[in-house]
Order: sequence, then C-alpha cells, then structure tokens
Amino acid sequence: MAIFSFLIVCFVISADIASSCQNTDDFVGASSPGDIVIGGLFAVHSEMLHPEEHPIKPVIQNCAGFEIQVFLQTLAMIHAIEMINNSTLLSGVTLGYEIYDTCAEVTKAMASTLRFLSKFNSSKDIVEFKCNYSDYIPRIKAVTGASYSEVSMAVSRLLALQLIPQVSPASSAEILSDKIRFPSFFRTIPSDFHQTRAMAHLICESGWNWIGVIATDDDNGRFALESFGVQAMSNNVCIAFKELLPAYLSDKTFHTKVDHAVEKIVKETRVNVIVVFMRQFHVLKLFKKAIERNVNKIWIASDNWSTAVKISTMPNIRQLGTVVGFGFKSGDISTFQDFLKNLHEKPTENNKFLGEYIMLLSVCAHLEYYDFQMCISNQSQDDLMQNVENKQHIWRDDFLNANIEPGFIHSTILAVYAIAHAIKGQCKDRNCKDPSAFTPWELLEELKKVRVIDDDKEIKFDSKGDMRTSYDVLLWKEIDGRMEITTMAEYDTEKGDFIFGDDEKKKEFLNLKKVQSTCSQHCRPGQMKKVTESPHTCCYECVYCPENHYSNQTDMDYCYRCHNKTYWAPVNSTTCYRKTIQFLSWTDWFAIFLLLFSSFGVVLIFSISVIFTKNLNTPVVKASGGLTVCYVILLSHFCIFLSTIFFIGEPTELKCKTRQSLFGISFALCVSCILIKSLKILLAFSFDPKLQNVLKCAYKPIPIVVTCTGIQVIICTCWLVFRTPFVMQNFSIPTSIILECNEGSVVAFGIMLGYIAALAFICFIFAFKGRKLPENYNEAKFITFGMLIYFIAWIVFIPVYATTFGKYLPAVEIIVVLISNYGILCCTFLPKCYIIIYKQETNTKSAFLKMIYTYSSKSAGSIAVSQISLDSKSSGSQATVSGSCKAEKDSANGNCYFQVPGQKQIKEKILPKSAVRRVSRKRLSSI
Repeated sequence: MAIFSFLIVCFVISADIASSCQNTDDFVGASSPGDIVIGGLFAVHSEMLHPEEHPIKPVIQNCAGFEIQVFLQTLAMIHAIEMINNSTLLSGVTLGYEIYDTCAEVTKAMASTLRFLSKFNSSKDIVEFKCNYSDYIPRIKAVTGASYSEVSMAVSRLLALQLIPQVSPASSAEILSDKIRFPSFFRTIPSDFHQTRAMAHLICESGWNWIGVIATDDDNGRFALESFGVQAMSNNVCIAFKELLPAYLSDKTFHTKVDHAVEKIVKETRVNVIVVFMRQFHVLKLFKKAIERNVNKIWIASDNWSTAVKISTMPNIRQLGTVVGFGFKSGDISTFQDFLKNLHEKPTENNKFLGEYIMLLSVCAHLEYYDFQMCISNQSQDDLMQNVENKQHIWRDDFLNANIEPGFIHSTILAVYAIAHAIKGQCKDRNCKDPSAFTPWELLEELKKVRVIDDDKEIKFDSKGDMRTSYDVLLWKEIDGRMEITTMAEYDTEKGDFIFGDDEKKKEFLNLKKVQSTCSQHCRPGQMKKVTESPHTCCYECVYCPENHYSNQTDMDYCYRCHNKTYWAPVNSTTCYRKTIQFLSWTDWFAIFLLLFSSFGVVLIFSISVIFTKNLNTPVVKASGGLTVCYVILLSHFCIFLSTIFFIGEPTELKCKTRQSLFGISFALCVSCILIKSLKILLAFSFDPKLQNVLKCAYKPIPIVVTCTGIQVIICTCWLVFRTPFVMQNFSIPTSIILECNEGSVVAFGIMLGYIAALAFICFIFAFKGRKLPENYNEAKFITFGMLIYFIAWIVFIPVYATTFGKYLPAVEIIVVLISNYGILCCTFLPKCYIIIYKQETNTKSAFLKMIYTYSSKSAGSIAVSQISLDSKSSGSQATVSGSCKAEKDSANGNCYFQVPGQKQIKEKILPKSAVRRVSRKRLSSI
C-alpha cells in the first residue's frame, strides 16, 4: 500500500514536471492560502535550462541543479508562517504564501514578480497600468527574497512601482542600501559593506597584504569586488589579481575562465590568500579544478558559500588549504529542526519543491554521502521524468540537518516575522481578513518602524533598510577525518572588532599569521618601505632609516625624524638617543696635560720671582729695569697662564666673557713692558743725536704702558658691552652637543689679537735694531726671538682654529697661548737666571764695567776709523762724526741698557783712553 501511494505521488510529480508551466498556477513552487498572502523568491535550482533550438522562443524553461540549502530556506519560510498562524501574533488573521523558484535567473524572477504585481482576485493575472497605485491591491502584500543580490536588484525595481515591501534574507549587495533606487527593499542581514570591511580587517590583522580575488561577473560580484577594493585600500592591502567568472554555468566560456583563474592562482606564488565572492555552484567548479592542480592556499569565503556543506564535504577538500569564512549570525533554530523531523509527513500537492526533493532522494538513494549530494544537485527536472519510475521511497533525516546553513535559516525566519509584525501594526484598527484592508505601500511604512525581539535583543531596520546583525567568523577544520565548519569568532559590525569565545579560538585566529601572503618581505623596525616600479604600494624594498631618523614598527612607510636637537639616531635605528653633552672637561686627559703644562709655567714664574728678589742689587737685575718692572712682566705672564683655566670645564657666561679679556689685557701689558725695555736698549746705545732726541721724547715708560694696555682694555670693554661672548650649543657632531663659547664678534676677537700683534711687531722692530749691543748684558736678541715665537704660534693658530671643531677647539687656543707665553717668558728671563745662578763672576760691578769699557773702546775705534775715511774724501774739510754706537752683541747678562746723553764732534784724531773711561763711567751711571 505504501509503495502504491509513493507511485501515485511520483506519477503526480512526473505529470507536473512534464507539463511544466502550462498555466500560471503551475509556475508556483509552493503555496498555501491565507487572509494575507506573502510572496517568496528563492533560487531552489542553480540554473535554468536553455533550449538549443533556433530561433529562441519566449518560453520559461525547466531548471537544473537542485540546491538543498535554498530548499531549506523555503521550508524555513513555510515553518515561520505556520508558527505565526499557530500563535496569537496576528490574532485570527492567517498568513498564506506563494513561493517561486527563480533558478538564479533574473528573467524567471521577473516573471514571478509580474504575477506578484497582478491584481488581487484577477482570474487572468493581469497587471493593470495606472498612474496612481495608492488604492491598488496586488496579489500579495510583501515579498521574502530573493536569494541573490542581482535578482533582488531587478525584482526590487519592479516592486517599487507599487511600493510592495521586499525583505531579503540573503541579498547583501551594498547598492541595495540606496533607498532612492530601491525604496521598498529591506533585508535582515548586514550589507556587503560590513562583510568586506570584516574581510579586510581579518586580512590586515593576519599580516597579509598581497591577495587575489575571484568573483562572479554579475552585479553582486562586481559590487562586492568594488566594495572590497575600497576596504582593502584603506587597510593597506593590495589585490594582486582579480578574476571574474561567468555568472551562469550555461555560459560556454565558463570552464575556460575557471582554468584561467586556477592558472593565475598557481602562477602567483607569493599570493597565498584568495578572497572568493561566488555562488556555491561556482565554488564547486573552481575547487574541483584547484584540487586537480594541488593548489594550497587560504580561502576567504563570502556569506554565499562559507557554510556550504556540499563544498566542505568535497573529496580531498583538505588539500586546498584553510577556509576562513563569514556567515550571518545565527539564532535559535531548534523549532525548525523539529519541523524537519516531521517533514516527510507533509503533503506535497502544494509544495513542488518538497515533491522534487522526495523524488531526488529516491533517484540518488544508492550513493554515498557526497555522491548522493552531487546527484541531487546535478539532476535536472527533465532527467527526473525519466528516472522517477520504479524507485523505492527513502527518507533521510540526517541529510537535511547536515545541510542546514543556520545563518540563512535564521535570517529567513526573521524576515517573515518582520513582515508579520508590520501586518500586526496595520491590523490594529482594521479587519485584515479583508485583503483590501490595507495596501502594500502602507505596510511598507509600518515595516520601517518594526522592532523584532531576537535572542532577547531588540533589532530593527536602520535608515537604509538593513539589520545590523553580527557575522560569525567560520573556520573549516578537519575533525575525525571529516571537514567541520566551526565558529572561530564573532565580528561586531558596529564596533568593527573580533570577539573570541575563549583563548583556544583566539589561538586559532592568531595561527593564521603563520601563513605569509605579501608582495615583499616585512620591513623590520629601523627600516622603511621604498616604493618600487610596481604600481602596487604593497610591493616595495626595505631600506634603512637614514641618520637622525628611526622607525619603531614593522612595515612603516616612512621614518620618523628625531625632531629635538638634543636627540640623534644612527642609520637603521629603532629609537632616538639623547645626545651627549661634550666640552673640554677637567677630567679629560688632554685638559689635564694642558693644566699641568700651565701649572709648570706658574711654578716657573714664582721661581724666577724668588731668584730676582734674592739678587735684587746685582747688575743683571738692575739692568732688567729693576724689580718693579720684572714683577709687572711676571704678573702679566701669571695672568696669561691663569686665563687658560677659563678655557677648561663646562662653559658659562662668566668663563666666556673672562677668558679672552684676561688673556688679551695680560698679553698687552706684557708686550707693553717689553716694548719699553726695547726702547731703553735702543736709546742707551744710540749715537745719532737726532734719533736720541726722538727716543728721549718718546721714552715715557709709565704713560706708554698705561696707554698700550688701556687701548686693549677699551677694545675688550667695547667687545663685552656690544657683542659679548656667550655659551652656545654646537650641533655639528651628530651624536653630541658641544657646549662652547661663541666669541660674539669675530671682528672684535680679531681686533684684540691684531692689536697684540701690532705691539709685538713694534717691539720686534726695536729689539731687532738693538741686536748688536754688548754681548753679555744685551737682551734685545732674546726679545726678538721671543716675538718670533709669538708670531709663528699665532700665524699657525689662525688656520688651525678656523678648521677645527669639537670639544678640543678651546685646547687649540690654550696651546697657542701657552707656546707664545712660554716663548716670551723664557727668552726674557731664563738667560738672566742662567747668569745669576751659573755665571756669578760676570754678575759683578767690576765685570760689568769691564764689559762696558771694552764695548766703548771698540765703538770709539770704529768711530775714529770712520772719521779718517770721511776726512780723506772731503779734502781737508771739517767732518763731524755722528755715527751711532749700536750694539753688535748682547751683554753677558742681556739686561743692561745705557743712555748716552750725546757726543761731541771728533775732529781728525782718535779719542784718548781717558775719553773712553769717561764714556764708560757715564753709561754705568745711567744704570
């Protein structure tokens, strides 16, 4: 009896299929009467068969490729309507439904939509043309569907003519949020904007920036690709290649383009992440070819196929690598699972989809799980007519449950409940058993205000007609030898964050980073990206950060500059370092050496002072100008040595102002005193009356010293007042800050040194003229030598000082100061000290007189010889001898100067010895 009943069912189904769409009622896939009818559009089949006859006629053809997952969505709609009818939600008003199969074709969906638009109770399903549809009552009040965005776009434009509400549980194209173009479209899922943003966020978080994208060449695929491109760019992710596959399997180029896409994936070895925006039957074809080519990548699945069991159960699916997908957030669907358990008891007269499914179970019953599933998907309605006879009835509960896609089931139920709540709002004050109680456009306005409680949360449509639900981040894992689709995380569309249930899930997420999918290697901290000739910004070279720049993160586009002058960074640096403060410190070995050298000079000065003080009344000391002059000169030398300590240590305002002024004034004082001594020597031994008169007038020791030193004081005072030296930070060395004294005015510094040089030059000239004076007591040649040392030192100093920088710059000036100071000090006093200590026999009055007598005798003889020569040339004319007595050699002690008051004219005779003695006594008395 059961077999007989089954055969009757098969006969009815076969008859229906054979006479497919003979009239408009045959076009309906599933229906149920009610006070208010809701339409449904679902792609129960994946393609519509196209006739090979020519010419092509406008006939709606049969379909092929039964989609179990979409079939389950139609059952979810039916279940939701039955649940509402059995509840008190609409209080006596029953909902009916008319569900149509779009076969994933816009053409067939448009035909179904035309029937929705036909006038209620019209026997001929006529769509009336009107300028105003405000009072028009169509066949249905609202539509649930369609399955694909491309179909929804076309359907929504037709439904917008009468403003019939359309609530889709699966169409996610971002363009459908445009309420100007699609005013009556709603959906119980987020738009692709959130999905593509979530994908880009996942890719960025995993460290990938070089990926491939494959999409279907239809509105949905192109819009998804465009949206993802924008999100990828904002997350610095580059798309290495984009492949578009034909939207319909019937396209003759489909297999060729699949082969080309797989070849592109194989060729791009650096691309290890592929984002796929395709329908399930497209993915099946692609993966089958990819498995043949041993492709192993990470696949980012869109909501269309992320939960597709028929893909996850493909043979050798594990060889493809890892699949990470985004699915719509699921709710409690336990009541629907219970509904499926009793599905075999449901009648099939008004549900052709269920009848076809039962027929497919019978045709494919002999096959294993995956082959069984593929058998169901591959059977066309034409094939079923031939295979339906003599097949045993088999029911498989597990198969439907295994193919449930919870996100789509939940969103479908949610769509029906949203429409029901809107109907409830319209039926408060109306008799909704009357189909003309309200129009679709009134329901549309009510739908905008609907709030639905889902899992204890109140959700509603936003201004764009979308429900901002979350996404489940899915990971395909092999468990017990079978690929399972597990939930790894939740993506919050409002916050844009991933939420993990536990640490194990987070670890799975972090493990994705182990796979590299980059055009270039990651640039380490201390490096930056340098764009190459590639048009993609993700393809670059890693170059070191230059000096004084750093990067502290990976893959930085540029290096940060150490903006503060007190910081620096070497090449390839990850941070900035504080610059060290440098100056010629007291602990520096070179500074210590210079201080010891200067200290030795101070000790030498005190030693000379002691020696001169103890031998105060000796001819050598007296000939040096007396103790007062010597003390003044020694004091100036001491101050010069003292000035060197102001060049060492951390520069301060006081040090900068003191060091040059102290040195300049002290040196001017020293050279001024030596200048007086040079004048005295020249005056003592000059026999030219005119020169003597000039020298006598000029020789004013105290005024000269005060004037010469005072000029230097004025120079230094003006310098300190108008352009005073100051402490300056020198940044010429990258790693250090050199604290140094800026002289304030190079001109003033040059004038100070130039003035000392001028005094020294005058002193040098006077001393040079007195170089031939008595041997033992003449210091003129030592003064000359001391001035030469000074000139050589400071001539060398100028270029060295100008080209030297760093903390040892003050040391250069210290060295020059010490050399010039030591040169003058030693040349002035050491010969005298030598005589005082080691030549004491010459440091007596008698020895001194004897030296003078000898020098005077030689000078007188020289004068007489010169006079005789002049007499012979002038033929007896009277000649006046006026030659000057110039020193040929220094005196023994180098300190004795004599002033000759004047000589009488010598006429034709040599001076007698008594005259020589008289001259000697006069010169001795001048001491």
